[in-house]
Amino acid sequence: MDKILILDFGSQVTQLIGRRLRELNVFCEIYPYNKVPAIDASVKGVILSGSPCSVRDANAPQADLSAFRGRLPLLGICYGAQYLSYIGGGKVEASDTREYGRAILTVTAESPLLKGVSRQTQVWMSHGDSISALPKGAQVIASTADVVNAAFQFADEPTYAVQFHPEVFHTSEGSRMLENFALGICGCKGDWTPDSFIDTTVEDLRRQIGTEKVILGLSGGVDSTVAGVLLHKAIGDQLTCIFVNNGLLRKNEFEGVLASYKDMGLNVIGADASAAFLEALKGVTEPEAKRKIIGRLFVETFDSYAKKIENARWLAQGTIYPDVIESAGIPGIASKIKSHHNVGGLPEEMNLKIVEPLRMLFKDEVRRVGRALGIKEELVSRHPFPGPSLAIRIIGEVTEEKLSVLREADDIFIRGLRAYDCSGMDFPSASDPRVKAANLYDAIWQAGVILLPIKSVGVMGDERTYENPVALRAVVSTDAMTADWFPFPYDFLRDVSNEIIRKVRGVNRVVYDISSKPPATIEWE
Repeated sequence: MDKILILDFGSQVTQLIGRRLRELNVFCEIYPYNKVPAIDASVKGVILSGSPCSVRDANAPQADLSAFRGRLPLLGICYGAQYLSYIGGGKVEASDTREYGRAILTVTAESPLLKGVSRQTQVWMSHGDSISALPKGAQVIASTADVVNAAFQFADEPTYAVQFHPEVFHTSEGSRMLENFALGICGCKGDWTPDSFIDTTVEDLRRQIGTEKVILGLSGGVDSTVAGVLLHKAIGDQLTCIFVNNGLLRKNEFEGVLASYKDMGLNVIGADASAAFLEALKGVTEPEAKRKIIGRLFVETFDSYAKKIENARWLAQGTIYPDVIESAGIPGIASKIKSHHNVGGLPEEMNLKIVEPLRMLFKDEVRRVGRALGIKEELVSRHPFPGPSLAIRIIGEVTEEKLSVLREADDIFIRGLRAYDCSGMDFPSASDPRVKAANLYDAIWQAGVILLPIKSVGVMGDERTYENPVALRAVVSTDAMTADWFPFPYDFLRDVSNEIIRKVRGVNRVVYDISSKPPATIEWE
């Protein structure tokens, strides 16, 4: 299959480059800049990402481009553009007028990279350095008011560079530019589809696993459900699914998840380990510590069940790309945002090999694959739910009393989202933007309630109260790498706030979180 390699120099939005290529049905793989894989016939082009570094830094990341430079189409983005200029003898200097945010790009010369792009178009800049002189053989193809060499190409090789970010939403015609590069310049066929992914993955899973048995941690979420059905398609009864009740689930979640899989042909075992999880979390307040405790007990619980399954040699996980990206960065450049107990580190502890059939997929791609597998829509369109469950929606120590309060408030919020008819509103479905949302739940990517570790004064009847506030969180996104808060109708916020305060003992105030990601994250911990 045709593919494009993306060399990551540490930008927080590198994965958006891959995301945009996948929207074009072009397969791509992302590698650290210093771990360039072997170039075979399937590789049709290479993209160099942005970076928080300056090419002028003493320890600036440098990549060996000799394996493909001049032979394959190459596109440098932001730092990648500056790096191409710098190693070619051009001049990169600290700019007197740094460009951050929106800018108007003016196309000044014909180029296959900018084919069909408006003469003037909005782009998104994020750089302090600027290319003041191009390397030999390079020609300017577009400029902004402050940056003359905003885009350029080389005359004697298929190498292109832009100092802006075509992958981000705010670059109006960025997808067109990436399409020109991938389908036009590189000649990719654009044949990476859910059906082709299923066929290839099923074949790979059968070859990888053979006749050995696999256990899968099933949670009821989209990722583990699709992973389970995909594995079942590949290896059938060799798969055993285990759903662990960690005591941190939503209201009636354990029973509801088990019931939802009864007609899907999956072999599912329910494991209630809630007491052990709650005991281990006593007195723990630090978010990473919570995650590690939950991850450790997850391993221990699985290990106890794995030993009961003869010839079980594999642990399957619903790990997806954002999990991997946020759990690891390029050392010294991209920082780790958080650990994720679905990512790495488990085989040594569990004596099982890891299989992650969805590891290279973004969330909306997982849903597309789920639909192609025939999974029912209520499971495919379900909101993401964090692996550590409600433990990271309780700020501070987790207790049974706090969990009870949070479950009730969360249940009112989620039921309210499902009940609110927004078919007459202009909200697309979060799980499939081509479809109009029937209710607020369908319009939102992820939603939940956070219990805050403070108390506020309130008045109920003739009495003064001193109870906890809760925060509502609801975001729209396509890949979890970036997200924005959802613009609720005021009557919904009014009604859900009133219902929570009236019905949930221990809560006397409701607030709505209107922070985007970045700078915030979707979850609070």
